[in-house]
Amino acid sequence: MNERVILVDQSDQEIGTVEKMSAHELGLLHRAISVFLFNDKGELLLQKRASSKYHSGGLWTNTCCSHPRVGEANMDAAIRRLKEEMGICSDLYDAFSFTYKSLFKNGLTEYEFDHVFIGSSEHIPQLNPEEAEDYRYSHIHDVIKDVKQHPEQYTEWFKIAIYKVDEHLKKPISE
Repeated sequence: MNERVILVDQSDQEIGTVEKMSAHELGLLHRAISVFLFNDKGELLLQKRASSKYHSGGLWTNTCCSHPRVGEANMDAAIRRLKEEMGICSDLYDAFSFTYKSLFKNGLTEYEFDHVFIGSSEHIPQLNPEEAEDYRYSHIHDVIKDVKQHPEQYTEWFKIAIYKVDEHLKKPISE
């Protein structure tokens, strides 16, 4: 399938579309979504990406991540991918966004304007084997400690986002 991604500028304004693999081959800034799901114990649901993924296969990362389809709202993409990757339906909220760029050994580049969504669920994941090969729940502080000790076991975007999620969760709720 020739999936297309939404190209954006540094302000997240749409400037076009391109085939997903081309965006990664050419290092073009495009829109992405990442979901961080927590259980009632406050533990983060992590997924281990399928080893067959075109980059970052076999690495631990956030609950799910992907790209919105052309014409699809970011929230709708987050809800869709959570169901497709992990078999979970959950209410989410739009927490924050950030931009990152990472070069991979295989010559591909991730250059994404990533919208981060947070939610909670007690559902047991039903993994899509094309997307994820394992999962685990861990407290965010244990994850941060492990990222520091074993950064090679985590995706590049996750190593940035986990700190931002931790800071976001520490902020007082504004009225």
